[in-house]
Amino acid sequence: MSKQGTAAEVFIAFIKLGLTSFGGPIAHIAYYREAFVQKRRWLTEEQFAQLLMLCQFLPGPASSQMGFSVGLMRAGWLGGLAAFFAFTLPSAFLLFLFAQWLPYLSDTVGSAAIHGLKLVALAVVAQAVWLMSKQLTPDWRRRFIALATILCLLVINHPLIQIAVVIGGALAGLILCRDQQLPASRFEVDYGKRVAWLLLIVFFGLLFFLPVLADSHSLVAVMDAFYRAGALVFGGGHVVLPLLEQTVVEPGWVAADEYLAGYGAAQAVPGPVFSVAAYLGALLPGDMGGMTGAILALCAIFLPGFLLIGAMLPLWQSVLKYPLAASALAGVNASVVGLLAAALYDPIWVSAVQHITDFIIGLIGFIMLQFFRLSALLVVAWCVLASIGAALL
Repeated sequence: MSKQGTAAEVFIAFIKLGLTSFGGPIAHIAYYREAFVQKRRWLTEEQFAQLLMLCQFLPGPASSQMGFSVGLMRAGWLGGLAAFFAFTLPSAFLLFLFAQWLPYLSDTVGSAAIHGLKLVALAVVAQAVWLMSKQLTPDWRRRFIALATILCLLVINHPLIQIAVVIGGALAGLILCRDQQLPASRFEVDYGKRVAWLLLIVFFGLLFFLPVLADSHSLVAVMDAFYRAGALVFGGGHVVLPLLEQTVVEPGWVAADEYLAGYGAAQAVPGPVFSVAAYLGALLPGDMGGMTGAILALCAIFLPGFLLIGAMLPLWQSVLKYPLAASALAGVNASVVGLLAAALYDPIWVSAVQHITDFIIGLIGFIMLQFFRLSALLVVAWCVLASIGAALL
């Protein structure tokens, strides 16, 4: 696809998706295919499949990276930004409003509603683990990597362990998954490899130097925390859960209950799961929070994924010359399954399941999603109303 449209055209196309794209990252891909392959014909089926593969290869929110790429290839950098803002702002605004409303939910009904949102997170992440394990760990070698990741995360409590298991997964993939292949791909953008390398330098420069500049309670610390979370997410939006928990809960910025309630609320709005950063940023203490914190957290968590996809579009064919890239990716994906499975237990299960009633509510929510293919909105309604009902009985 060559650059032939306008940023306004891209914005109009994506604002419709930003207001109506319920269902999470997997559903977003289906919306994109209908909008940009079947309806507008901005992409061919082959281009769409290749772009999807590239976005899944890179860390970051795959559906948002794909939308940014469509806008970038359609109308240049302004088109990419138009796609991002149009797709993200509706959900970010709703979650920011939820953060303002949260302090008023302190009575029995309000507390039960928040607990219901935690059960939504339980059902949604359980389904994500189920689906990702079937897709990303189809053989014993990758299941071994996933199980080793789970054990490491549950046994070792260290701030760097999540990064370590992803790197370990890549190394294990190089040894155990040597039969992997990536199909050839080519993407048309109006800039070359020089700009691509500059974007990579910016990506790694921010990743390594922001921690040096940040102190514990500053806006630079907020940018550093959310940038690192966005830079280290492999496997889609749900995998950001354990990274964000480490980012905002462990330093004491946001309470665990508030964090899981926001993650559950993110399932009830359209657009990307990463928009929960606006909610978390608004809850940060002191001058770090409010509107400033929400905007900074939102931009910081998406920035690394966009820098990477912008860099890799013109470089992707060169990467494919190295067959070990596919082996490393297979190992990383397997470790991501283990990362998410460990998060399903702690903090989600530990915080959300306090009685047998909670388990039953969460299980029914999982069944609604996985076997009846019902909307996430219905699961949110079920978990919240059932939690309120159980509290009032």
